[in-house]
Amino acid sequence: MRRLLTPKWLAAHALAWLGVAACLALGWWQAGRALEGNMLSWAYTFEWPVFAIFIIVIWVREMRLAVRKAPAGGETKVTPAKRGPVITRPMAAAPADDDDDPKLAEYNRYLAWLSAHPDANPKEYQC
Repeated sequence: MRRLLTPKWLAAHALAWLGVAACLALGWWQAGRALEGNMLSWAYTFEWPVFAIFIIVIWVREMRLAVRKAPAGGETKVTPAKRGPVITRPMAAAPADDDDDPKLAEYNRYLAWLSAHPDANPKEYQC
């Protein structure tokens, strides 16, 4: 839990609570306006506390993620960035009615070529 008490985290805690306090104060202000007869303020009276709850939920989530991701031994391992994940999936067969529309057929051939040559420049495609 000490990792949540660093200066960076303390500033973030203060900012989160400031946001909650601001949302609740705005809700209270809108409640006063609503009681004076402003009907639109009734919606804001209930909306601002929902925003405050949202800030609290997101903040708790961020703290849990920070605690969960932190290494237990205090050592951090830096791994070099590698090429992103390669997603492979079977290609769907081209529709049989491409002959009706020559532009559609050409476009499907272009897409098939791009799929077959993932590292090629699209300008290299020969019609």
